[in-house]
Amino acid sequence: MPKAKKSSRKMRFDYSKDRKKLKKKFMKKNNPRIEHPQIRGAWDSKKSMARNLQEMGLTFDPNRSVNQQKAGRATVTKPYILQQLQQEADRPQVDSKTLSSDLVDFVQHMVRQHGHDLKAMARDEKNYYQDTPKQIGRKIKEYQRCHPRQYQDFLESLKTPDQLVEPMAQ
Repeated sequence: MPKAKKSSRKMRFDYSKDRKKLKKKFMKKNNPRIEHPQIRGAWDSKKSMARNLQEMGLTFDPNRSVNQQKAGRATVTKPYILQQLQQEADRPQVDSKTLSSDLVDFVQHMVRQHGHDLKAMARDEKNYYQDTPKQIGRKIKEYQRCHPRQYQDFLESLKTPDQLVEPMAQ
């Protein structure tokens, strides 16, 4: 069988390629971007990943860290990273979920027209997407969960001496 033509060709230096850019591209690919600012600030690129994490009191392999703690070899030289991470984890998380104005209008219309009758809501002409009673009930509960104060104010505005509407059971 004949040889491939390229295998016998002499290799030549390619002057059109920027070796510095190629090295930066390669290093960027191999050294991933560290998103967390505290860890990024304490990271030493000359050390290995395992060594960096060990100095911060973190670990890549939890099984190995348990064994090291039993042997007493865990040395933390940068404990402030661990403290900052703990403070950040202790902060309460804010639920920032919100609903679209169309969904809020839909739920308010349904509750205003039909109260708690989910079957009547499913037959309503404003139910464009032909939601089932269970789906409409889920949308109402989602509205209650995401905007509790607004939902209570809405129910208060509906209360008149002749018409009392209670919130749906959760």
